[in-house]
Amino acid sequence: MNQIALNEGLSQISLFFIYGAMAVYTLAFLGFASHLARLSSEKADKSASASKLERVGIALMILAVLLHGTGVMLRGIAASRVPWANMYEFSITGSLVVVMIFLFALIIKDLRLLATFVSGFTLLILGAATSIFYVEVKSLMPALQSYWLVIHVMVAVLATAFFNIAAALSITYLFKTAKWVETSKVKFVVTFRRILALFPSIEKLERMAYRFNIIGFILWSFTLIAGAIWAERAWHRYWGWDTKEVWTFIIWTIYAGYLHANATRGWSGKRSAWLSLVGFLAILFNFTIVNLYFKGLHVYSGL
Repeated sequence: MNQIALNEGLSQISLFFIYGAMAVYTLAFLGFASHLARLSSEKADKSASASKLERVGIALMILAVLLHGTGVMLRGIAASRVPWANMYEFSITGSLVVVMIFLFALIIKDLRLLATFVSGFTLLILGAATSIFYVEVKSLMPALQSYWLVIHVMVAVLATAFFNIAAALSITYLFKTAKWVETSKVKFVVTFRRILALFPSIEKLERMAYRFNIIGFILWSFTLIAGAIWAERAWHRYWGWDTKEVWTFIIWTIYAGYLHANATRGWSGKRSAWLSLVGFLAILFNFTIVNLYFKGLHVYSGL
């Protein structure tokens, strides 16, 4: 293998852009949160200021994406490869894809109310990436030096992004149908109930979550297939019951069960939303706990 030039100085500039993106995401989060608060408390004829806050929030999110994307791109240039070979790089790239898909999906007006969740979740992921997962740029191990790294991981990132948005819709559904939210007289919960009332109907939330999960499942299926092909090229076997392989299959099985139950057994409502959420929690477990605490050929935390 040829020696790959690494540029730690450029990597630090990349980190500076990521920090800048975090600052702007924070402002966007505050703007979206204020927007929801005003919508839930102001009269309809005074909603213009709330709409202005929403527009400012979206503009800030676009600016944050530009800073975020620049940081990801510079990290890739610094490493002379695609920037998703360890947990830090996967986190900054994956969170960027989540926000980009959300911004494209804003043509669906009802999704705008998820902006607070998306900006907050992205901020949380970037915070963990910069404080816990950060590593200096490194050369790839031989098994990763393949074009399959681009195909396999990029599709996994896209699948995770769609599952993420579906999980946000499912969480909203569960809150809207929770009895303690409907009956509580605590002031905070009453305010929270007013905010939830701004979201689409539970039927529409369920439909949108189902559609995002379908796209995510198709992409995750390709991730599983591409991973098996890559494993045969790298280790001369398609399947070896490695920890990462097993958890990837478990996630696939959960979402396959979710789609099958919805399509053939008429599963709907809370059971469907909980199963969707269990699937996303399995993804988070696979990315964090498995990478950090399990050993295997696929564990590339970089830490």
